[in-house]
Amino acid sequence: MKTNRLYAALLLLILLLGWELSARWFHLSTLVLPAPSLVLAALWRGLSTGYFWPHIWQTSVELVLGLLLGCVLGFASGVVMGESALLRRTLMPYVVTSQVIPKLALAPLFIVWFGFGTMPTVVITALICFFPLMENSLTSIQQVDAQRLELFRMLGATRWQTLWRLKIPAGLPGILAGLRVAVVLALVGAVVGEFIGASKGLGALIIASQGMMDTPLMFAVLLLITVLGMALYQTTLAIERWLLKPYITTT
Repeated sequence: MKTNRLYAALLLLILLLGWELSARWFHLSTLVLPAPSLVLAALWRGLSTGYFWPHIWQTSVELVLGLLLGCVLGFASGVVMGESALLRRTLMPYVVTSQVIPKLALAPLFIVWFGFGTMPTVVITALICFFPLMENSLTSIQQVDAQRLELFRMLGATRWQTLWRLKIPAGLPGILAGLRVAVVLALVGAVVGEFIGASKGLGALIIASQGMMDTPLMFAVLLLITVLGMALYQTTLAIERWLLKPYITTT
């Protein structure tokens, strides 16, 4: 594991060094492709002066709220539709329809409904997070081993007991896989939402840097978005290991 990380860090160092040398050797315009040293300088200025912190906080709040809302609704909907064939047949076409519509196209409508600021971005993020967790939850609780289901019936377990003591624990790996996908997409939703109707946040800062033709600043913001996304993803992996630890131990 440590060797793999060393190789990954070495590859990153080589790529950055090649990028830096190419930018200097070919005299690339900073407007087109700034050298890594210029990007790091812009990143340091933004962090040291406090310019970035309100935008990081705004995006983080929208990201967490949208992720929580989307995941709660997605998990609940997946469980309910997984338990009811009637609801599944009735609601699934509408759920799929809501997902095939580009969220960027819905952003102006959300601004009309919810105004500018945090709420439209939270709604867009929740919509993007909703489907992966819903689909994985629905599929996971339907793929429980038939012999284990029969054993629960023979023991007289109620439908509620079967759901919470068998179906959800057995489907937890698949459900958590949907959570990992939702976390990755959540940051996309937050940034895209800020592109349209926000004056604060990392997405809004990208639009502002584009308007100022400040490409190093844009790359610095992209780096912040990457770090934020990786931190959230690693947190999700830690939660997954914690939740699956009893299952791994018993098996």
